[in-house]
Amino acid sequence: MTRRTFALPAFCLAFASCLAGPLNAAAWKVGTAEAKITPTKSIWLAGYGSRDHPSEGTRHDLWVKVLALEDADGQVGVVVTSDLLGFPPNVYDDLAAALEKQCGLDRAHVMLTTSHTHTGPVLHVALPDIYPLDDQQKQLIKEYTDELEKTIVATVARAMAERTPATLSAGQGKTTYAVNRRNNPEAKVPELREKGQIKGPSDYDVPVLAVRTPEGKLRAAVFGYACHATTLSDYEWCGDHPGFAQLAVQKSHPGAQAMFFQGCGADQNPIPRRSPELAEKYGNMLATAVDEVLQKPMRAVEPRLRTGFEFIMLPYGKTPTQEELAKLAEKSDYEGRWAKRLLGELAAGKKFATESRYPVQVWRLGEDQLWIALGGEVVVDYALKFKKMFGPTTWIAGYTNEVPAYIPSDRVWKERGYEAGAFSVYGLPTDAWAPGIETRVTDAVGRLVEKTK
Repeated sequence: MTRRTFALPAFCLAFASCLAGPLNAAAWKVGTAEAKITPTKSIWLAGYGSRDHPSEGTRHDLWVKVLALEDADGQVGVVVTSDLLGFPPNVYDDLAAALEKQCGLDRAHVMLTTSHTHTGPVLHVALPDIYPLDDQQKQLIKEYTDELEKTIVATVARAMAERTPATLSAGQGKTTYAVNRRNNPEAKVPELREKGQIKGPSDYDVPVLAVRTPEGKLRAAVFGYACHATTLSDYEWCGDHPGFAQLAVQKSHPGAQAMFFQGCGADQNPIPRRSPELAEKYGNMLATAVDEVLQKPMRAVEPRLRTGFEFIMLPYGKTPTQEELAKLAEKSDYEGRWAKRLLGELAAGKKFATESRYPVQVWRLGEDQLWIALGGEVVVDYALKFKKMFGPTTWIAGYTNEVPAYIPSDRVWKERGYEAGAFSVYGLPTDAWAPGIETRVTDAVGRLVEKTK
């Protein structure tokens, strides 16, 4: 691919004393920054349609964190982690436009990840029918989303401005609290675990990227795990088990910035769940896995970064008929709201979309560390498949850049069930993807892996 050094426009140049001077060809340049994004007003929490009122307080603060990387040739990549459910397409487009205009970064060079916490804030136009929002809540959510976008762009700019020489190393740990929720009845999980009868598939790997000063002091640890952040379902702001894990890592390594990205955890739950104590327990389990990796020799990552990105189109299966929607519109839940909205669109003469765009991203760090980042709620089969295709140390993130819907594998698509559908949750005018979704995603990943060689 063509390599280039980004020229920063005025917004970022205000921070850019770090850009002066020759590059250190022997090392990465890395900048870090973070910002608190806990809502200051009581707004609706994301992730559950059963909630019936806004937030009631804060268990621990929510954060957006940024890692800005620059390789020996001046190639730049920015990783953003966040205590959010996921970026809807409209917010992703806003951020992509602002980051390109103000920081010279195109989509290929920015990886916007989320933890998928279900105790974070609703974002503007996200899951449009699932929450029973009044006009006041809609306005508060819009105001919060606008401020969040500004905060993310400003935090990226700060991280880019603070790049200094660093080393990168990679490793992989393991923790086993994720449970495949499709194959293990939640009430029976404690008994099944005691008997060693938990059924998969699951992905227990904990990928870790360590950033250290040239003298060896830890500056940042980026890590992932494939498990829904659904331990909690109450009304207090919290990063759930990923948030507790980041707090624990930072406590063990004062001054370091801990950053979490969600893996392919669409069909994985932390079980048992529903208590703050369990959320903290799982977070500590994850943090222990990270610390064990950091304490052992890790693979050095050469200062070379290659990036690739593309949107692909995923066609829908059949669209709902007017008769089907009319029947669903009689319900009082989110399905009813979804059906009523679509009926209104039909009455206004609007034609339903027949496909959705889908973001696929691949980075190669050094010579052989692949980092695949997929949009949507991706089931675990994709992680297991890509590790077989490209090697067991491949990192695969879900919930990245934008989250248009669940992304089932062919196996899950054929089995049906919630992860194969849930289109009314995401407000899309269909009840299934068309056949072949796994092939389309796999082919796009393959093209980008080749591009980044």
